[in-house]
Amino acid sequence: MGSEQRLREIFDLLLHRYGPRHWWPAETPFEVCVGAILTQNTNWGNVEKAIANLRREGLLSPEALREVPAAHLAETIRPAGYYNVKSARLKDFVTYLFGRYGGSLERMFAGEWRELREELLGVRGIGRETCDSILLYAGEKPTFVVDAYTKRLFSALGLVDASADYETVRALFMENLPADVPLFNEYHALIVEHCKEHCRKTPRCGGCRLHLHCSGQSLTRI
Repeated sequence: MGSEQRLREIFDLLLHRYGPRHWWPAETPFEVCVGAILTQNTNWGNVEKAIANLRREGLLSPEALREVPAAHLAETIRPAGYYNVKSARLKDFVTYLFGRYGGSLERMFAGEWRELREELLGVRGIGRETCDSILLYAGEKPTFVVDAYTKRLFSALGLVDASADYETVRALFMENLPADVPLFNEYHALIVEHCKEHCRKTPRCGGCRLHLHCSGQSLTRI
């Protein structure tokens, strides 16, 4: 069985098991960008608390984040952890957004997304996972998001090496699936859901049954 067929079967199994995940949970594209930066090195529950604080104080816009003092912003996002670092990263992102696109996400996303990806990776604090999250979930661009869950699950399934870097894992999806935003969106969300349930650092394999019998055989039904 080729990589494309195996990826498709894994997706179908996960979708059958968990259903649509309706990810990314946010009210605006800018909120997605903020969440993508805040979720670095923390869990989503903590990010939700920080975003709730930002919303309460009227800080979920590029203009508001540009004007708010960094120290106050840091206190507001304290629940997300590393709040001083993340305050600086949010400031760097909005500085880039205003300097390059006049503060407009619409203008930012209007161009060729591969070129934008290279630009975003040049912004301090925007790594590959954060960059691809912004592009996929806020900009609706067909780039696959790779996180620790993705690497853990697909190395366990024998589709990537456990030592593979980000771009190697991303290439597995980019080269074997159609460039389809809803598919990439749903696939990543399903991977996260499955790994939170089963494919943890200490695996909980009971009831998972998402595995290969042996090389070349098809997946067992969940």
